[in-house]
Amino acid sequence: MNRNITSPIDESLMQRARALGLYGILSDWSRIAAEPWLHDLLLAEENERKRRSLERRLNNARIGSFKPMTDYDWTWPKKIDRLAIEETVSGAFLRDKSNIVILGPNGVSKTMIAKNTAYNAAINGHTVRFTTAAIMLSDLAAQETSTALERRLRRYCHPELLCIDEVGYLNYNARSADLLFEVVSRRYQSTKPILITTNKAFEQWGDVFPNASCVVTLVDRLVHRCEQIVIVADSYRVKEARERAAAKVKERASRGKRS
Repeated sequence: MNRNITSPIDESLMQRARALGLYGILSDWSRIAAEPWLHDLLLAEENERKRRSLERRLNNARIGSFKPMTDYDWTWPKKIDRLAIEETVSGAFLRDKSNIVILGPNGVSKTMIAKNTAYNAAINGHTVRFTTAAIMLSDLAAQETSTALERRLRRYCHPELLCIDEVGYLNYNARSADLLFEVVSRRYQSTKPILITTNKAFEQWGDVFPNASCVVTLVDRLVHRCEQIVIVADSYRVKEARERAAAKVKERASRGKRS
């Protein structure tokens, strides 16, 4: 048999070793290729690198704790597009490189949906950054030099998905509006999607960023490739608080009867 002929199996193993950068093994390939332990070695290295990559993506994402979507009460909202939410959480919009804006009042699980979306994107191999509007804009505004600001902007512009939570809960000055505009513009130019949760319709963003001249253009770039998902509901947190209070009253009444 001609030992110079490489079998399809050998070629597959060689490609995997090359992808892993195992140049020492590749340099002695003619001797090592037939070793029975080679496949297990490559598999172990691949699995460990996948694990470390996922750990790094999740750490960089800064998602924090959250409830899974299996805990979501779909019967509570008066209006919700369940299919649109499920497609968002699955990351379908990442393939289209489109933005998502989730609009609704306080306490209707917008953050829960955003965090589940960010988590699923990370475990599916995407780089992600989750932040609140307040934290991001304060972070950017604190940079004292143009070099430091440029470096910090990359933190929010480089990831494949940026999730900005709670836009509209606070009012910001023109400087903050300019910084948000810079993030949105850079991501728009590189077709990297943004997911935003907000309690204010775009028509009200002038109130969030009063005296800022860039708001109209900022909104225009957000909505160009964007799906808006509206949730109409009373606060679920208020509902849970009432249920807990009622349960305590019932428990105390029950203890009173036993005594």
